[in-house]
Amino acid sequence: MDYTEGADMTQHSLVSVLMPVFNDIATLSASVASVRAQSYADWELLLIDDGSDDDTVVLATALAAEDPRIRLLRMPANAGAAAARNMGLDHSRGRYIALLDADDIWHPEKLSRQLAFMDRRGAALSFTGYSRVSPDGAQIERVHVPDRVEYRTLLRRNIMGALTVIYDAEALGRVPMPELARQHDFALWLRLTRLHGPAHGLDEDLATYLVRPGSLSGNKRRAACDAWRVYRHCEELPLFSALKYFACYTYYGLRYRLFQRAKLTPETVSPKGSVDADLRR
Repeated sequence: MDYTEGADMTQHSLVSVLMPVFNDIATLSASVASVRAQSYADWELLLIDDGSDDDTVVLATALAAEDPRIRLLRMPANAGAAAARNMGLDHSRGRYIALLDADDIWHPEKLSRQLAFMDRRGAALSFTGYSRVSPDGAQIERVHVPDRVEYRTLLRRNIMGALTVIYDAEALGRVPMPELARQHDFALWLRLTRLHGPAHGLDEDLATYLVRPGSLSGNKRRAACDAWRVYRHCEELPLFSALKYFACYTYYGLRYRLFQRAKLTPETVSPKGSVDADLRR
C-alpha cells in the first residue's frame, strides 16, 4: 500500500528528531545527512552533546551552522543517552517525536511514509522495519515487524527499534525516558502502550542500524539488571509476573545473540539477511 497518498498530517506537522551525541565524530555527519535528505522537510534536529571529549562538538557546531533546522544542545556533564534525549525532549517544538542515534541512518522516505501510515491508521505511536549492518556495510539482517504490538506482548520482548519509533506528543504527551543506562527506550514503549494502547508497525525497511565491533560482547549483565528494573520499578510488576517476563527477556536475548553471532562470522555474513521480529531480544 502507498502510505504517502492523501496524507494531511505530513504536510503541516513538525517532527522533532532527538539525537544524543557522544564521541561520534566518525559517524555523525552521515547520520545528520540522512535526516537532511528526508523527502519530508518539516523537521527539526536536536543534537544533544553528552560530554564528548573529542572534536564531536566542533563538528556538531559546523553541522548546525549549515541548516537552521539543526540545533546543538550541550549537557553539563556526561549523563547517558536517556538524560540527553530528555534534554532534547524539553527543548523540542514538534508535534511528533522521533529518535535517531548518531551512528544510524534513515532512508530518505522514512518520515514521509511513516507519518502517512500513522495518518491512515489513526496511530499515535508507530515503528518500522529496518536493517542491521556491519561496519563494512554488509547486511546482517532485515528486521521485520508485526502489524501492531500490545503491551502484554511487548513485555515479553522489545520488538520496537528506537531508530524507527515516532510518537504523537499532542496525543501522548512529552514523556521522558527513565534515566537507565540501558533499556530506557524499552521502558518508554511499555509505558506508552500500557497507557494508550498498541503501537502500530509498518513492515518496511526504512532505517539502518550499525552493529559496532564488540557490541555482541558488551556487558549483558548490566543490560539484564536494567531490564529487571524496568519490570519491577518502572512497570511495578508483582514479583511473579516480573520473573515470568524476565525469563522471556532472557530466552529471546540468548536466542537472538546466538543467531547474530552466527551471522557475524566471515563465512556467513552476506549481502542479504532476514530474521523474524521475535528474535530481536
